[in-house]
Order: sequence, then C-alpha cells, then structure tokens
Amino acid sequence: MSVFLDAAWGKSTPHAPVWLMRQAGRYLPEYRHLKERYGFWEMVRTPELAVEVTLQPVRRFPLDAAILFSDIMTPLPPMGVDIEFAPGPVLARPVRTGSDVDALRVPAAGELVPFVAEAVRLLRAASPVPVIGFAGAPLTLATYLVQGGGSKDHAEFRAWLRQDPVSADALLDKLTEVTIRYLRDQIDAGAQAVQLFDSWAGVHDAAGYGRFGLPHARRVLEALGDRVPRIYLAVGASHLYGPIASLPAEVVSVDWRRPLHECRAELPGMALQGNLDPGLLLTTPELAVAGAHEVLRAGLGGPHIFNLGHGVLPGTNPDTVARLVDAVHEFPRTEGDQGS
Repeated sequence: MSVFLDAAWGKSTPHAPVWLMRQAGRYLPEYRHLKERYGFWEMVRTPELAVEVTLQPVRRFPLDAAILFSDIMTPLPPMGVDIEFAPGPVLARPVRTGSDVDALRVPAAGELVPFVAEAVRLLRAASPVPVIGFAGAPLTLATYLVQGGGSKDHAEFRAWLRQDPVSADALLDKLTEVTIRYLRDQIDAGAQAVQLFDSWAGVHDAAGYGRFGLPHARRVLEALGDRVPRIYLAVGASHLYGPIASLPAEVVSVDWRRPLHECRAELPGMALQGNLDPGLLLTTPELAVAGAHEVLRAGLGGPHIFNLGHGVLPGTNPDTVARLVDAVHEFPRTEGDQGS
C-alpha cells in the first residue's frame, strides 16, 4: 500500500499524501520542449508520449500519485464529436436537438479509446507511485457538447436542460454509459484510483443538479464498485455538498473556496482532497508554503489528500511546487489529529 492509497481508503497516514491536478503540463520546461514537437491530441493518443508526460512531474517532485495525462474530452470523438482545442475545447457542431443526440454512438467496451488503456498499462509498469485514471462526469461532458465551447456560467446549457429534458436525459444516459465503460477500461488496465471530474456542477442550483447531475454521477460511481478508490470533484459546489455526500465515493475533492474543516462536517465518512488556491503558486514559495500549512491544519480530523482546489496554472514556478511538496511531507499528522 502507499500513503496515497491508504488515505484514499480512509486510513490514518503519518503525513498527507500529495499530488496536484494538472501536475503535468505547461509550467514544466520538459513538457514545453515535448510540446514543440507534438500536438496535444498526438500526445494524448500516443501511449508512449502520454506516459512520458505523466511521469515528468513524478521524476521532478516526490509526488505520491501520478494522474494519467489525457483530457476529459478524450472519449467524445469516438462518439462522433469533432473537437478542437483553441486552447480550450471547441465543437464544430454542438449537440442541441434530439436528432443530434440520436446520432451519437456508444462504442463497445474495449473499443472506446484503446490508446488510453494501453497508456495506463505502460504507466502502471513504469510508475513508482500509484496511477490515477479519470473521466469527465456526464453533466460536465454534456455542458461542453451543448454549449459548444467555453462560457462563464453555461447559461445556454442550463436553459437547454429545462427546455428539452427528454433530449437531455437521452444525452446524459449515453454519456453515463460511455463514462462507465471508459473508467472500467482504465481500471482493468491497472489504474489504482479514478477521479470523476464534474467541473461545471457548481453552476447549477440544487434542483438542477439533483435532476440532471447527481443521478448520473451516482450511476457511474456505483457501476465501478469498490475495486479502487473513487474520487469525485465538483468545482464551486459547496452548496451541493448535501447531495454529494450521498454519492458512493471514497474521496471528495474540494476547491479552495471553503476550508476543509467546514467541508468535513458536511461530507461525513469521506476522505477529503484539496484544497490550496492554485493562485498561491503564482506568488512566492514562502506564501505558498504558508497557505499549504493552513490547508493542512484545516484538513486534520480525518483522512486528507493534499491537492489544489483546481489545476496547476501555466505560470507556476516549478521551484515553488518543489517547496510545496516538501512542506506537505514535512507536516506531521498524529493519530489523534485524524479522527480515524
């Protein structure tokens, strides 16, 4: 067992394990060097390149887990969706009608994105730390499919859900099945934990999330069983922690907007992951470490996996990340502090 897997299963650990969302990417010079030769999709779709990018931060920092280099949009092209990155995902033709939904394919298990499963197999053999697989939650994937690109609040998508609930249900059902198959493929290939990214759940009110988000997230997580720890992330969603607490997940990843000790009371029995503000990594190492200590103190009282409240920002200094990781490992957690 590893300290990361112990914490994810709800066990006491001597220190908080640490990994960072988007720990592989543009802030690392070795990634930028590789990016000069290969496009984003080429790196995602070439297992050897995906493994190399995944391992770059693990070689540089003493991280406790490696998350596969990929994108939540990866299973959508096999469904018949044309996606480009500019730099965020942009769809040539958004999904807006019942016929659009009907046209989407649901590839068979094992045929969805075989290059991802191969990357996980290679990574499991090469990584010195546990491998995390991931997928986008059905509600978040539907957000991009209907909206067609970036948005501050995805108001058009929220309106579409209420105006055409029949098409919405059909779309979410298809995305749920694809997500289940996609994550099962990753687990079968060797992923030792999985994270379900519900990045846009927080733009919905409790009624909208309860109608269109929660049931599909539950179906995905239930279908995976407890073969590996299941991590659920919903950004800007502290108003939804009541229903989120009912999900069959071992870990809930918390963004930076609320301290962990407040969130723990609303998410009983779950390990917490998070929740340093990524913006602090754009300051000085001293300020980042001070912020980490605040998070670590707030995370006492139960199992805690240290992470950011969202992904590493491109302008982050790798030296600051190095200081941060060391500071997390040096912060002691006693048995009495953890409540388990």
